[in-house]
Amino acid sequence: MVNRSVLRLRNTVFLCLVSISLTGFAIGQEPGGTPQVVLKPGDPPPPKNKNQKPTPTPTPPKNPVAITTPEQVAEATIFWYSLGGGRARLDQIRKTTQERGKVTFAGDDGKPEVATYTRWVMRGDSLDKEKIRLDEEFPTARYSLLYLENKVSGLYGTTVFSPREDVARRFENQIVHGVDALLRYKENGSTLTMQPKEKLMGVDFWVVDVTDKAGRKTRFYVSAKTFRVMMLTYDDGGIMYKRKFYDYNFAQNTLVYSRTVLWAGDKQVEETEIGTVTFGQHVDDEMFKIASAS
Repeated sequence: MVNRSVLRLRNTVFLCLVSISLTGFAIGQEPGGTPQVVLKPGDPPPPKNKNQKPTPTPTPPKNPVAITTPEQVAEATIFWYSLGGGRARLDQIRKTTQERGKVTFAGDDGKPEVATYTRWVMRGDSLDKEKIRLDEEFPTARYSLLYLENKVSGLYGTTVFSPREDVARRFENQIVHGVDALLRYKENGSTLTMQPKEKLMGVDFWVVDVTDKAGRKTRFYVSAKTFRVMMLTYDDGGIMYKRKFYDYNFAQNTLVYSRTVLWAGDKQVEETEIGTVTFGQHVDDEMFKIASAS
């Protein structure tokens, strides 16, 4: 019964997808490579193809499927983020990720600290098997953080070091309390719990708790209209964190956000703006081997 409901739900969401206008970002093609998506708010939309036929507006379904389980919410979200391709499309397209952008931190003295960053990801069978490297460059310092075999290491030049606990936790939380915790709940062996539906700022949300095998819980607020993750919350050390996601666009037939803001309690502590994101390009495994040798 659940499989039949999920199938009907997928068909319902697919009808909505075909009427979406894919604007708001520029697409370039590298010779012999995968298209590179450049997310730059304010850029003009790409020119329209005069020969392109208009997309017909689909007829809304007469009997939409009633969502009653958290698995239905998760599966519909996966379907939406993959534009109908499901897990197979996400696994195929996002085998590797290269992301560049800017992050602004709230300093202890109240002054913002700005850093540029580059993130490389080699997709694993589950989140704890991912290989992730994050290079951050501040005005006075530059270092790398590596996530390998479910552990965090630091790299300064060619010297491996143990990062401060707060720095390591921030990096790890980006991974284990990120959108992929919902999109890859099955692969991660996580459990889902449905919470009462909420209405925030006039928007209806499905609310789903995802608890991984290590007992880390993330609460996701998924738009009941678009099935986009608009907010998530989690507790770390007695502090309730809240991350919001903005400016969604489409990149290589998958859905991505281009800005996030993180609060610790009522204080904004971090804002990330993604400049470019590319999937499927070659990522050299050598950049992770220093961490494994440590």
